[in-house]
Amino acid sequence: MILGQDRAVEQFASAWASRKLHHAWLLAGPKGVGKASFAHAAARRVLADAAGPPSPLPNLETDDDHPIVKLVEAGSHPDMRQLERLTSEKTGNLARNISVDQVRSLSELFDLSPAMSDWRVVIIDSVDELEPSGANALLKMLEEPPPNSIFFLVSHAPGRLLPTIRSRCRRLDFQSLDDDVMTSILEAQVPDVNAADRKKIVPMSFGSAGRALAFAELGLAKLEDAAIAILRQGDPTNARRSELASELGKRGAGERYAAFLELAPSLIAREARQTEGLRRERALDAYAKARELAVVAPRVSLDPAATVFQLGGILASVTDAPLP
Repeated sequence: MILGQDRAVEQFASAWASRKLHHAWLLAGPKGVGKASFAHAAARRVLADAAGPPSPLPNLETDDDHPIVKLVEAGSHPDMRQLERLTSEKTGNLARNISVDQVRSLSELFDLSPAMSDWRVVIIDSVDELEPSGANALLKMLEEPPPNSIFFLVSHAPGRLLPTIRSRCRRLDFQSLDDDVMTSILEAQVPDVNAADRKKIVPMSFGSAGRALAFAELGLAKLEDAAIAILRQGDPTNARRSELASELGKRGAGERYAAFLELAPSLIAREARQTEGLRRERALDAYAKARELAVVAPRVSLDPAATVFQLGGILASVTDAPLP
């Protein structure tokens, strides 16, 4: 079930039921609001219905015991491919982009006749991460799509895509989730998180269930408290930012560090909305700096501890307290 995105679900389900559907669907919206979950649910429904027996369930729902659904969930369905950034065997880190070779590998899917039904499905998560040559290779496929093929292109920033790619897709917009949906998702998926922490996590996740789940699983509520203390009280001795840098620079803290890179700009943005005057101007300036650092740091592999310390300085710049 895809919570909070009823319109997108209904639009695709209606198109599939009529079999009058576009070959490429651009799933556009913020991170963590259900776009990838939608793509997988739609893929399961298409491939299960096509192979039979058709699902009697509404919208995109499928029976977990359906043999086709089991193949999709196991990642072994011969008529489905998913492209995403690969992990380097040498470093253990994710590649910066989805490569052109990965896109070209889709020819293996389309050069052969479908195995289980007449339909084939491709999910690219996310299409924003295609390297330029990969985007051009994808465009050629979208210009001359194989029959009975569906592409689901997950995009967090559709405006950055090639206009020619956007023009060949039907767009489905996904909205930020409301607080009730966010709370329901947290209750269902991380039941061990207490109500007090859920109440803190929901507003700092800004309608992104993916972000909320990451915050809950990584214990980021305490990091939020530390960041807000710097943001509102300053850090004249550097002690607070040093403590954060030490914690997030440790080996094995990579996921918490990555989440904090997203959290810090969001907290500054929220502060800017809640204040005015000179403090608001400082907050807006700090947001731009924090956002730029959060984007650049992973790309150029900046030292995590040094990056967190720098972010702490940006947070502190918003407060009225004097800086050292």
